[in-house]
Amino acid sequence: MQCHKATAEVNGLCNMKKVADLCSVNGFSEAALDKKKHNKPDEVALSAMEEAYSTILRGLGENTERQGLKSTPGRAARAMQFFTKGYRETVQDVLNDAVFDEDHDEMVIVKDIEMFSLCEHHLVPFFGKVHIGYLPNQKIVGLSKLARVVEIYSRRLQVQERLTKQIAIAIVEALKPAGVAVIVEAEHMCMVMRGVQKKNSRTITSAMLGVFREDPKTREEFLSLIKS
Repeated sequence: MQCHKATAEVNGLCNMKKVADLCSVNGFSEAALDKKKHNKPDEVALSAMEEAYSTILRGLGENTERQGLKSTPGRAARAMQFFTKGYRETVQDVLNDAVFDEDHDEMVIVKDIEMFSLCEHHLVPFFGKVHIGYLPNQKIVGLSKLARVVEIYSRRLQVQERLTKQIAIAIVEALKPAGVAVIVEAEHMCMVMRGVQKKNSRTITSAMLGVFREDPKTREEFLSLIKS
């Protein structure tokens, strides 16, 4: 089933519908990943990545034995494992005991969450800010955990559109709120360093679920508050 179908089903049903089984791990769900997660970097994979970086450097015409590059393949491999550490983490691990029963039904917003990721098309960075809002339905989450959810999904090979929806649906799965809104603003180095080379461009994506999609006033309130 296509992931946009999961998004459609969750709209208006944020406090009732679970979407974990509707999409693959390459889309939104943690279900498949949960069975394969690794708490530590894979040393076998690290060795293979190190050799791959050596091959790339030699392909560029470099001497991998010279002083400045001798340790670069290993450093690059370890750096890449850190940049993609989100593959070894799940939302369930991060939220742990941080979801609380609370009789609160007003909007909760955490804005300007810093985000760094790697574009899956060119393996170059994109970075920016994430704004998250949700309307609780008898459950709230520790505020820092919203930033941790962003970290899980941004620390994978990504496209910004998918990242935005993954964050929104992860919050739906965890809290069953009346609605979730996520906006991502980012600069993409694949547009700055190559291709059209437009250094001042920004990409903005949004995911509005539940009342944020259905009710213009709720959506406008969110948009107004993140700009203030």
